[in-house]
Amino acid sequence: MADARPFHWEYTPPPVAREIFRVEGGRALRGTVPISGAKNAALKMMAAATLTGERCRLTNVPEIEDVRVMADTLRDLGVVVDHPAPNTYEIASGDVDWLFVPLEAAAKMRSSFILLGPILARFGRVIMSNPGGDRIGRRPVDLHVDAMRALGAEIDYRNGYYFAKAPGRLRGGLVEFPFVTVMGTENAMLAATLAEGHTVIRPAAREPEIDDLMVMLRAMGAEVERTAPDVIEVEGRRRLRGADHRVMPDRIEAGTFVVAAAITGGEVAVEGVECDHLGAFLDVVTAMGVSVACGRDRIEVRGAPAGSGAYRATDVTTAPYPGFATDLQPPTGVLLSQATGTSRIDETIYEDRLEWLSGLAKMGASVRVLDHHRAEIDGPAHLTGREMEIGDLRAGASLILAALAADGTSVIHGAHHVQRGYENIERKFLDLGARIERLPEESVTPA
Repeated sequence: MADARPFHWEYTPPPVAREIFRVEGGRALRGTVPISGAKNAALKMMAAATLTGERCRLTNVPEIEDVRVMADTLRDLGVVVDHPAPNTYEIASGDVDWLFVPLEAAAKMRSSFILLGPILARFGRVIMSNPGGDRIGRRPVDLHVDAMRALGAEIDYRNGYYFAKAPGRLRGGLVEFPFVTVMGTENAMLAATLAEGHTVIRPAAREPEIDDLMVMLRAMGAEVERTAPDVIEVEGRRRLRGADHRVMPDRIEAGTFVVAAAITGGEVAVEGVECDHLGAFLDVVTAMGVSVACGRDRIEVRGAPAGSGAYRATDVTTAPYPGFATDLQPPTGVLLSQATGTSRIDETIYEDRLEWLSGLAKMGASVRVLDHHRAEIDGPAHLTGREMEIGDLRAGASLILAALAADGTSVIHGAHHVQRGYENIERKFLDLGARIERLPEESVTPA
């Protein structure tokens, strides 16, 4: 393996183009909104394309910053990544000879660590930086590393980098996680497709994005199946072929727009979404009193008049799929602020994901954060527009929702966080009748 010293350990990220959202609240949203491809599926499929030297073509890929970062990271490795049309990427991974994922990529996006499994399995070695990502608490990658070791990899950690190699081929085996891990499951599954022999992964995460990734892998010639709800088994192949695949819709974006309709007292049809993927979330919003009707590929939402106090307080506990998604906890928290009574949030996945509630409180919500995992929200609250700062992707979308329901104008700094995961979110809100614009930071007059 290459020595660590030539690489730069002290990385200062380049300046991000600072932008703000300016939102005028108090307007009920009406119309139809199309849902983009799933971020959490597309990124893993781009990584899966490195398992073969043949071309893989992905459609319905969201035009978001995280996808652009992944494409640039792959290009830096020597992978050919073309973007021939909107929402379409073509990836061909030939003889990649720069098997190093630097801190620059990892600092921008935690999902860069998904490259560990496929690159190690295909090329036999890789150097990976510790990943970055949203500031929502510890998200250790030890489980990914342990999974690769269970498949025969040798991995050392030095100076912030993982140096991984696979003598000969990876070997199939039992990958047993201490608890459910989504990206850990994906990394193990990708690596196992080219390992020698049979691999059993348990407990395997059950997210629909993983099953969509399995559909793509089977199209590539992999032998992978879910043999029980929490067990995935893989029979390794020596090589895989190219494939075409359409990315599934983004259930987190869909849930965000369901809340947008409800919080503003609007009527919105959310199109291109599978209701089955949102079961636990839709159970909660229905229990609150939101009118939701599911069709074959759409959700029709009718919200109660703003300020009516018609919604009922409800408790929310996040959990791995098919439980309530942690990424939908912040949007739902905004809706809970409009429910009559005391609602409780139990965030079981990430210990710092309740920090966003300080922004909601600043707008007038009655919030009590009990500890890193639990909070209470009293409602209904009268929200007022404020100037706020976005801390992470899902919190940013939630502050936009709160601003849409608030009286007056809100200025939300850190728009780049939202662009990481939502395709042209302001355009979609504008088409529903919202008053929202994205502007350079310097356009804001200091208070």
